[in-house]
Amino acid sequence: MVPPPPPPPPPSTKYELRTPNSVDEAPAIDASRSSTSLSLRGRPPRRSNGERGEASPRRHSAAAPAAPAERAAMASSSSARYAKHRRIGEDEEAEEAEEEAEEELERFDDFTIASSWERFISEIEAICRQWLADGPKILMQKGADCVTPFENLYMIKRELKHGKRVYSMEYYFMKSAKGKNSYWDDDTHSMQLSFGVDEFLMIAPLSASGVVLDDPESTKLLSSVAIALSSCGSNWPAFVPVHDPSRKAYIGIQNLGTVFTRRFEADRIGSQVPIRLMHLEGLHELFLSKFVLSSTDFPARVKVHFSMKLTYRTPEYDYDNETLDSEATESLTENEVASHPKKQWDDDCPWAEWYSAEDPVKGFELTAIWGERTFEETLEMAEVENASSFVADSWFLHPVVSQYMVDDSIGKFVGFASQLHLLVNAYESSAEAQFLEDFVADTSGQDNSKSTTVPPPSVIDRVMKDLFSDEAGNSNYMEAENKYTRAMRGAPADSLFGQFCLHALWFGNCNIRAIAVLWIDFVREIRWYWEESERLPRMKSSSTIDLSYCLIHQKLQMLAICIERKKSVSHEKGAGHKDETSNTKAITKVRKGSAGVVPKMMLLNTFQEMHAPYTQDAPLMTEDMHEERLHAAEAFGNAIGLSGQLERDILSSDMSAFKAANPDAVFEDFIRWHSPGDWVSEDKVDGNSGWPPKGKLSQRMSEHGNVWRKIWNDAPPLPVSEQKSLLDPVREGEKVLHYLETLRPQQLLEQMVCTAFKSSAGILNKTTYGGFKLMKTKMDQLYATMASTLKSLQGNSDISDLAGDLKRLCQVFEHIEKLLILAASVHRKLIDAPRLAQAVFADYFNYYLPKMGTTLESICYEKEFTTKEKVGMHERDAVSNLFPPPTANQSWRKVLSMGNLLNGHEPLQREIIFSVQERISNGHYSSPTPLCTDDEQIQTHRMYISGTSNDLWVALSVTSWD
Repeated sequence: MVPPPPPPPPPSTKYELRTPNSVDEAPAIDASRSSTSLSLRGRPPRRSNGERGEASPRRHSAAAPAAPAERAAMASSSSARYAKHRRIGEDEEAEEAEEEAEEELERFDDFTIASSWERFISEIEAICRQWLADGPKILMQKGADCVTPFENLYMIKRELKHGKRVYSMEYYFMKSAKGKNSYWDDDTHSMQLSFGVDEFLMIAPLSASGVVLDDPESTKLLSSVAIALSSCGSNWPAFVPVHDPSRKAYIGIQNLGTVFTRRFEADRIGSQVPIRLMHLEGLHELFLSKFVLSSTDFPARVKVHFSMKLTYRTPEYDYDNETLDSEATESLTENEVASHPKKQWDDDCPWAEWYSAEDPVKGFELTAIWGERTFEETLEMAEVENASSFVADSWFLHPVVSQYMVDDSIGKFVGFASQLHLLVNAYESSAEAQFLEDFVADTSGQDNSKSTTVPPPSVIDRVMKDLFSDEAGNSNYMEAENKYTRAMRGAPADSLFGQFCLHALWFGNCNIRAIAVLWIDFVREIRWYWEESERLPRMKSSSTIDLSYCLIHQKLQMLAICIERKKSVSHEKGAGHKDETSNTKAITKVRKGSAGVVPKMMLLNTFQEMHAPYTQDAPLMTEDMHEERLHAAEAFGNAIGLSGQLERDILSSDMSAFKAANPDAVFEDFIRWHSPGDWVSEDKVDGNSGWPPKGKLSQRMSEHGNVWRKIWNDAPPLPVSEQKSLLDPVREGEKVLHYLETLRPQQLLEQMVCTAFKSSAGILNKTTYGGFKLMKTKMDQLYATMASTLKSLQGNSDISDLAGDLKRLCQVFEHIEKLLILAASVHRKLIDAPRLAQAVFADYFNYYLPKMGTTLESICYEKEFTTKEKVGMHERDAVSNLFPPPTANQSWRKVLSMGNLLNGHEPLQREIIFSVQERISNGHYSSPTPLCTDDEQIQTHRMYISGTSNDLWVALSVTSWD
């Protein structure tokens, strides 16, 4: 048996290994062959003796070793080629020596590094030595870049020049070591997954394509890196991209100590993939062909390690609905189809009344992973291909999120937030005029016509019809409970003004002119209801005014009450009550309107029990009326204790009711009941006083010409039922309409902004999203932020000071609105797997959180959302329901060509890793000098395959003994 020839000598400092431009120099791996030949060729690549570490593997098959004569011939051929290269090198050295002798007399040169190629290698070696000495920690401190989206992978690069070409050499390294079986992790670079490496070098020209299109150049480039790494004693794998960029082809090499060398090669078939390579059997045979001479030499049993990852994609929501609708409506007439519009995904969501949101979850990607298994026969691959995906070791689910969810620019997402931003712009413009009619005037001369667009009258009529429709009824103001809602002085979302604000958001482009036109028509419609004494729609039936709401809503509450009072007065007049016109002096001492006896109180003159009368409620007042009353009190002073005619009317009403309930009462009795502080008691402390009780009026009440006594003398004894109402509905109603018709634009917009924010948030808060804790927390934070920001609007602050805060609030609102819509979509699609739904949302929430800044500038955040959530065994049925069996129409359109079907759906992508391992002490891989124990194994062949029905990419790594 002829022993194999000795390996070539290691390179010297003068790099006399070979001449780089030798005609016999060939690539370490046949990079010139086409992608089809890579997939179908059965022989291993040819070995080149040009350099240490580029020999092809001598082992063909453990089961079919080469004959002694063949090995002798191969050894002889190898020795001959080696001798030829050595003679060529000696001849070139002789020629160079003659040239050096001629120039020696003219100048002195350092000939230690003689050629540009050797200087290029020396430069690579120096850089690699520096990177080796620094290590990952120091390289990260020196500015190594994190390779997105991989958190554990970093890259540092240097530029090199050789001749007229400039190259970029990149070193990829990890912050922490990877696990042994972690290549299917999301945090794995494509080169790491394809070739089974951790850290690696990539050298490529600085060009538009970034790949080497010339075979000699690629071979020379890879040889240079291999020599430099060998001199450094480094075992980094090095790669060079070759061929057309679309092929994603690479060649590479790795020195494993002094005994083994690993070579890499990758290429792609972009179309017309052979049918046999679409199935696992054919791919298994392709892998076996890389270390067997021919298909007839396949060993009966070869232990091949196998691992697979399948990625399925659910049909997009819209596409699925369109298909179903087209089949269901084939038998319907044209009119029937028109009367059955397509149902949107959010038709029953709270915001659907105002806008239809694009479904943020376009689908799901399901990843099924088969852990490492060992197979010995090709037929076993067919069983794996036909097996159900439920037998996979792990399932992972990843939502495919719409692009608008990732976009940081404000305004591209159309929802409440975008319209609120337009409303804030209108608020900024509101101070430009004193009256709303000024904005309605013709603006044809203005340049910015788009900002003053007003919809046609038909749209206005439609809005008014919706606002004042009979179906609207009375609003009950059922708002979601939140401790911050009361702090926002807006109207309820279901109220008349609340609905006006929501309609205004979507009226035209919510500019100040459109709002002015809509408001004028709105007030005109309200006046019609007043004049016709018709009940105001969307107003709560109540006899009180809630001062916690905005002033416009208070005014509308007042008007609704005035309409009811006005209507009731008209009915009473029509009935003709003659008792009211009778002479008040004829009223004798008949007790009327008593609410009951006052304990321990007796009338002074008659020693009768004192009765408390029924009195009229305090007159209804809005916030501005209360302020007027306070100003009047300050103007009158405390001398007479009155603040205007209203107080006189109230006091007179109470005195009349007291007289009716106590016919024999005197002024002092009323003071003792109504204002005890103005009665000065002179009774002894021991309580032995007689009757009548000793006391007198206070100085204020006993003064001559006291107003209270004058009113008492003029007040007739009338119970409440016979008194005139303290509220004049006609007068107060006209005052309300005057306020609405003369309201200043800035005052209107201030209240609209508060109401629109509050109402929009209230609508979103009604969304059903599965009670996700993170979402609930964000909604509470939104309410707190709104309450803090909108509070400034109530203090009549300057518009310029508030505009920035309101726009930032719009951005916060948009972020939370997006998340809420996403939460609703995830909850609906995974309603049968609540834990998984909450986990999927939490993954995206944590990804989206850095985007939720408070500045107006767009946040640059390029990281992609790739997180996958593991699916539990009990959740697989719910996830499989995301893949409904294809309809007959879908099956007819798509011809299935791959196996591993899930409910009739083939995988979007199939990734496979084949590998063969052998003990170092056995057969061809044995070494005279033991490097390790007998039980250690080495991976001799590894193939990564990534393919679809019309695309196949193969990466091969082969380990040989030199």
